[in-house]
Amino acid sequence: MNRKIVIVTGMSGSGKSTAAKTLEDVGFFCVDNLPVDLLPKLLELADSTGGEIARLALIIDLRQREFFPRYSSIMKSLELAGVSLDVLFLDSRDDVLVRRYSQTRRQHPLAPRGNLLDGINKERKELQEIRERSDWIIDTSDMTVHQLRDEIRKIFNSYRSDYLKVVVMSFGFGKGVPVESDMVLDVRFLPNPFFVEELKAKDGRDPSVANWLLGHEVTRKFLDKFEELLTFLLPLYIREGKQYFTISIGCTGGFHRSVLVAEHIAQLLVRNDYTRVEVKHRELGT
Repeated sequence: MNRKIVIVTGMSGSGKSTAAKTLEDVGFFCVDNLPVDLLPKLLELADSTGGEIARLALIIDLRQREFFPRYSSIMKSLELAGVSLDVLFLDSRDDVLVRRYSQTRRQHPLAPRGNLLDGINKERKELQEIRERSDWIIDTSDMTVHQLRDEIRKIFNSYRSDYLKVVVMSFGFGKGVPVESDMVLDVRFLPNPFFVEELKAKDGRDPSVANWLLGHEVTRKFLDKFEELLTFLLPLYIREGKQYFTISIGCTGGFHRSVLVAEHIAQLLVRNDYTRVEVKHRELGT
């Protein structure tokens, strides 16, 4: 199978942790400082997942110093195995790295007891070859964490970094509001099928319940307005880097109105190619 490996490396303090988190968000399986000799075993394990792990990101710094002298031979062996290998190199100016280390009070890996600038200079020399062969170089000196994340997303936009996983959950207020909720909607103002004898024992997925509820103008108007709100909001959440969003829709018992609304909203969202949608009905156990 086609496999994508991205090597994330660069100067210590330049933002590799942020890069790793962003790559995870866009669908990469990230491994931090895997020993080079274990890479074939990792690829073997990835193949055994049946395609679940198609894109790997390896975060490599000077803790894996044996990688850099062997970079050329490793790259050739991966290409022969049908693996596509790209290198993302993060860099920053010396003065910025010094400031970041001072703020975090961390020790540079090449200057545990010595001068910080000496350690930075040694690291630059050791990383020079892989920097020259990198596919992308990002200077993070003047970037915020959000700007770095956005830049990485632009580079890897073919992996659908604009996806948002939306969970639409129905529930009954009598059993409490779901703690994982990002948005809570109370639909107890809608007409209640519970008081219609032939609908009482059914739930909101039943066509007769759905038709009865949608036969009321207030239900149709509400769904139209809620769809308009979500169409406005979800792209804004995506732009801010949100990857998961749970919409909890509640009614009295969690069997009729909330279930119908959750199903209807989920169907609307499925038509948006920037969202992946999952429907849950807490009180129905599904």
